[in-house]
Amino acid sequence: MSKNLLMGIDIGTSACKVAVFDIKGKVVAQTNKEYKVYYPNPGWAEQDPNEWWDAICAAIREILDMKKFSADEIAAIGVDGQSWSAIPVDIDGNVLDRTPIWMDTRAREICDRAKRLVGEDRIFEISGNDFLPSYSTPKLLWFKVHKPEIYKKAAYFLQSNSYIVYKLTGCFSQDLSQGYGIHFFDMKNLCYNEELAEDLGLELDRIPPLFKCDDIVGEISAQAASLTGLAGGTPVVAGGLDAACGTLGAGVYEVGQTQEQGGQAGGMSICTDHALAHKKLILSPHVVPDRWLLQGGTVGGGGTLKWFRQEFGEGMSFDELTKGAEDIAPGSGGVIFLPYMAGERSPIWDPDAKGVFYGLSFDKTRAHMVRAILEGVAFSLQHNLMTALETGAQIGTLNAMGGSANSILWTQIKADVTGRRIQVPASDTATTLGAALLAGVGSGLYKDYKQAVDSTIEITRVQEPNLTNHEEYKKYMELYLRLYEDLKDTFKNS
Repeated sequence: MSKNLLMGIDIGTSACKVAVFDIKGKVVAQTNKEYKVYYPNPGWAEQDPNEWWDAICAAIREILDMKKFSADEIAAIGVDGQSWSAIPVDIDGNVLDRTPIWMDTRAREICDRAKRLVGEDRIFEISGNDFLPSYSTPKLLWFKVHKPEIYKKAAYFLQSNSYIVYKLTGCFSQDLSQGYGIHFFDMKNLCYNEELAEDLGLELDRIPPLFKCDDIVGEISAQAASLTGLAGGTPVVAGGLDAACGTLGAGVYEVGQTQEQGGQAGGMSICTDHALAHKKLILSPHVVPDRWLLQGGTVGGGGTLKWFRQEFGEGMSFDELTKGAEDIAPGSGGVIFLPYMAGERSPIWDPDAKGVFYGLSFDKTRAHMVRAILEGVAFSLQHNLMTALETGAQIGTLNAMGGSANSILWTQIKADVTGRRIQVPASDTATTLGAALLAGVGSGLYKDYKQAVDSTIEITRVQEPNLTNHEEYKKYMELYLRLYEDLKDTFKNS
């Protein structure tokens, strides 16, 4: 039986996705399973990795039960996951506590202290990233300070994908693309800096050894095979960051290519050939060798519209909700939405920031508010792109991915706000496809990333910016930026 299928597993914030692709990138089968986010205290956001694993096992069994293929046909498996986890596990891989996720900001005081004692500029020079509570490093320190018994018992602190790779193979790993969450990871030389780790009060042996994202870490173990139905011995690669895998799955792997993300969260990733850092942005290695990603990651993405639909659009589909917004002129009649629904990440990095509707009046309708949400997310994208230009980064056509890319209206608004051409590959599967492509290259199914992308990525539509609308949006962009500056001090007291 020929082994010409690839499986991609994605550990998202609200659900896991599992998809199987043929060698041309066509979906053979896919499904997803939801799990919880826990908010036990203000500023905390946690998940239970055991629930991830249970969901993934259920999803894989469901796919195999579809009888569209045999487990023996899967050539290799790639796993991607959300960023900035800190999963404490013992030497047997047992989870010792729930992990703070990327939205968690409990370590704010720890960050302030580390910057004073170790030096903010020194940390940035090595890591290429500011020392902020969302990242993994402050969370490790938080465990050491506030839960020392767990810290001492932990053999390793894992990332989301490395935990699932362990559950599949029994092998501990740390892929290069997720290294950016650990500030003693040397961004330019792609290795750990032992001296900085010691100065931060952390030990290198708490983090597993580094692997390239397409390295085969291990094979499906007998235990994993019995729980999932996968074939024992199937190769599993190290995998990588979800945003980086999504970037690859959107066809972005050459210098200057840019991915626009429209999932639960928003953002962008610009492909570079060197470590091009900016304190207000995020820098990580790409999952593709010898490439880096200058990223902007926002809290407000598709999740903002999902929230609005839950609270104010009961019984309406997303298409029904956005249809009325098509008739509203650019600028939403002066209604501006700040999409800071759980604080905000780049480029303002303000955990106190709040979501805001500005400009409401009796003549405004739900359609005005919906369009303002679509525009607010586009403004947050433009804010990140404007910041990236300060580094001299090349930004070309945007390749859109995520559920939001299915909306022609939302994509057009983003094109008009940014003034940039947007092309849309098969957006719903970009992240799992990227993980699968890593497995395809690692197992030799593709000879290189060019062949992998050329064989699988198909552009489904292209949307050009309306330059008249772009000029109109410039004044609303100025108001969007000014609103935050005017309100940021009040956010701290509310």
